[in-house]
Amino acid sequence: RMLETMHPDGEWDGDDDVRETLGRKGLTYLVWGADWCGDCTAQLPDFADALDAAGVPADRIHQFPVDDDKRGDGVDEYGVEYIPTVVVERDDEEVARFVEEEPTGIAEYLAERIDRAEA
Repeated sequence: RMLETMHPDGEWDGDDDVRETLGRKGLTYLVWGADWCGDCTAQLPDFADALDAAGVPADRIHQFPVDDDKRGDGVDEYGVEYIPTVVVERDDEEVARFVEEEPTGIAEYLAERIDRAEA
């Protein structure tokens, strides 16, 4: 199943460094969200545009739609409580995590943490 909100629909106008970081080989993105969720519809389209601009292939972006009770695949395994939640993995190890809302967008927030984790 797919999230409508994770469909790239525009040109991402973010930072080149962020794009390069998101596009690094070997990173996998796990995205929990819901099309009924205001935070998701506000934030995920721009993140989808950023992943698209970074050239991240679809097979490295895993989408996990949740129901009204925030239940769904991977929720328990990954301890997902709030949406959107995005977990970035390399070799099945968590590198970075975005939960619900931050002062910066999802792409910028995760790129900063990926850079820090892989420095």
